[in-house]
Amino acid sequence: MSDSNTPNEVTATDVDGATGEATTPPIETARSVVQLEEEGDIAADYIEELLDITDLDGDIDIDARDGRAYLSVNSSQDSNLRILSKPDTVNALQELTRLAVQAKTGSYSRLILDVGGSRAARVAELTTLVDHAVDRIEAGAQAASLPPMSSYERKLVHDIVGARGFVSASEGEGRDRHTVVTRA
Repeated sequence: MSDSNTPNEVTATDVDGATGEATTPPIETARSVVQLEEEGDIAADYIEELLDITDLDGDIDIDARDGRAYLSVNSSQDSNLRILSKPDTVNALQELTRLAVQAKTGSYSRLILDVGGSRAARVAELTTLVDHAVDRIEAGAQAASLPPMSSYERKLVHDIVGARGFVSASEGEGRDRHTVVTRA
């Protein structure tokens, strides 16, 4: 490797096992991580300013995983942060934060915002919904429909359903898009 390589360049090649031909790995590594870190920093600045304006205390953690920037806002003390942790409020703040990131970077952001553990609480709710759907199918139903939800939540549901040994598909359009669970 020469000294002229920048951190964003991919210089390694892999060999495709099936054809034996050299392939270049996707440039998802360094460049994407740098972009996600930038998104996280911009989003953290935006959320920190919001917390200052609303006089709320919170610690912001930034993480990058699965091609997304994740921001978690938590408080080590009993604060009014729970005001912002309601699902609809978190979704609205997430969209505003995404717009703030897009305004600075010029690129659409897929960041995920968690306030006061709201995402973990929502995953628990989705798991309960899936468990009830699986119970209905095991009791003889051909399929079980879940209520409409965001694309991110549907993705979580698909993962939970798959882990239970069932299959799922999204149906409907727009705000009516929902997940239907069936046997594998």
